[in-house]
Amino acid sequence: MVRPPNPRPLAPLFLLLLLLLLLPLPLGAADPLPIEGWLVNSCIQARRKCQADPVCSAAYHHLNSCTSSISTPSPTQELLVPEDCREAAKHLRNSSLMSCTCHRRMKNQVACLDIYWTIHLARSFGDYELDVSPYEDTVTRKPWKMNLSKLNMLKPDSDLCLKFAMLCTLNDKCDRLRKAYGEACSGSRCQRHICLHQLRAFFEKASEPHAQGLLLCPCAPADQGCGQRRRNTIAPSCALPSGAPNCLELQSLCVADPLCRSRLVDFQTHCHPLDILGTCATEQSRCLRAYMGLIGTAMTPNFVSNVNISVALSCTCRGSGNRQEECEQLEESFSHNSCLMEAIAAKMRFHSQLFSQDWADSTFSVMERQNKNPALMPQPWVPSLFSCTLTLILLLSLW
Repeated sequence: MVRPPNPRPLAPLFLLLLLLLLLPLPLGAADPLPIEGWLVNSCIQARRKCQADPVCSAAYHHLNSCTSSISTPSPTQELLVPEDCREAAKHLRNSSLMSCTCHRRMKNQVACLDIYWTIHLARSFGDYELDVSPYEDTVTRKPWKMNLSKLNMLKPDSDLCLKFAMLCTLNDKCDRLRKAYGEACSGSRCQRHICLHQLRAFFEKASEPHAQGLLLCPCAPADQGCGQRRRNTIAPSCALPSGAPNCLELQSLCVADPLCRSRLVDFQTHCHPLDILGTCATEQSRCLRAYMGLIGTAMTPNFVSNVNISVALSCTCRGSGNRQEECEQLEESFSHNSCLMEAIAAKMRFHSQLFSQDWADSTFSVMERQNKNPALMPQPWVPSLFSCTLTLILLLSLW
């Protein structure tokens, strides 16, 4: 009698495949631009769901027509909305549009923000907060590796702004984006709207550590050259308005643009002191991200001088009339913002520490050094759904 072949010799092969499938992979190993599918409830997805419902779709389109005829009021003015627009808003109360969000780096960001501010009119009735950031917070988990040995071409006493500029130059993507806004914002070719667009592209698409290193590089108080390099990071001669417009006029210009309005509200959400003790609304990383998000908009801030880290808008409150106090509050939300100043100072200290320690290896990961921020720590391994499913199939076959 011939015995059937023994399947046991195949077991080691299955076990080998099993081990390969379960190799640890860190979350966020790849760091693509966020897409709408990553968001819990992106406004683009929510609108698609709404369009599938005739009642929701009709209400949304009617509300959309209302937003073009209703001007955004100042904080001291009351929002006047026609009754038919209120009725359209009521039909959207149970829609997923009411809680939808966007992302700074998502594709179709402007379209997403248009939807958000259209539905904002419906949020404005009842117990909803009027100004809530449209952006969903995410944490970048991919480490930023730097090879400091490549900085040997610089003089040992070169300032840190020069070193961070060199690190950007050595990175293909950072260098390409920086050259694009540098060319668009140069004196002879300066067209402010193109300059601002390229600035936004840099701060949206360059890796956050590269962008923060350029913008928030620490300088010695007496080092005017370093301070000037830092102030010139955003090409202020072209990016900032000529003269000094009224801050409230600048704000009105910003609020009329969905992107600028979103960035301003995001800044007010994450860099807002909650009380007289200076308790900040959120952690410093979110405040810095919101602050940098304003660069390239009508409300682009910058450092005031070469010798300190104070920042301000390029505007004045002269001629504000009976809105003088409102204007000063807006201006001081940048120039006298303790949360923003602490966040900038902390990031500059961190940048200074990167070059002040004797690293065992000239190539290291920023993530590994920021031990106090759990969100930036290396992430634990989590098996994928595919790996788990295939593993189960293999185990059943061995059984």
